[in-house]
Amino acid sequence: MGAMSLFRDDGIVLRTQKLGEADRIITLLTRNNGRVRAVARGVRRTKSKFGARLEPFSHVDVQFFSRGGGELIGRGLPLCTQSETIAPYGGSIVTDYARYTAGTAMLETAERFTDHEGEPAVQQYLLLVGALRTLAAGDHEPHLVLDAFLLRSLAVNGYAPSFDDCAKCGMPGPNRFFSVGAGGVICGECRVPGSVVPSAESLTLLGALLTGDWETADACELRHAREGSGLVAAYLHWHLERGLRSLRYVEK
Repeated sequence: MGAMSLFRDDGIVLRTQKLGEADRIITLLTRNNGRVRAVARGVRRTKSKFGARLEPFSHVDVQFFSRGGGELIGRGLPLCTQSETIAPYGGSIVTDYARYTAGTAMLETAERFTDHEGEPAVQQYLLLVGALRTLAAGDHEPHLVLDAFLLRSLAVNGYAPSFDDCAKCGMPGPNRFFSVGAGGVICGECRVPGSVVPSAESLTLLGALLTGDWETADACELRHAREGSGLVAAYLHWHLERGLRSLRYVEK
């Protein structure tokens, strides 16, 4: 690679930060290069079509110009030189409070699970694209789409919770006790202090969300969905070691 290089990638815009008078730093989760931060010039001018495309939730095809040896990490951030919209998911997400808060929590989760810039995270990228598409389509309740995304994100990052067989000894389920530290449901023999006893319906729901059984998930009662969301939030918090700011705003 020479001192300067162009590269293209698909990505979801996770967030934007102001830079100077007219520019922004855009953080994207990309298909091939993991999390990338790049500078978009002039996008804060009111007539910038380029800027409108690079808003959070947008699925875009971006050309980057890297100034340092082809490295994503280096002295200067790469520049976004072109972008084409693949899907403008933001349009139907930002106009609906429940979708917006769920979507914001997804973007924050995706950013937290991809700490190392420039390191591919294809499964996390594909999960985010699929979840935003589902959220924008409005086929399922936003809080269920979010919990499915959070559970699957945990799973692809190596933290899949168990909702049936005992997470410690493998005893076939259903098992009654649940412990975030133990990795999900546990049997009476393996029970640890601080275990909770969720309803069987909540555990069934979480198992359905993890596997993509929407028929079961959509039929659940709100009280079980709320209980399930609490377990998901606690489990995510345990593995990320600090909570998500945006999870507080999600409507249940």
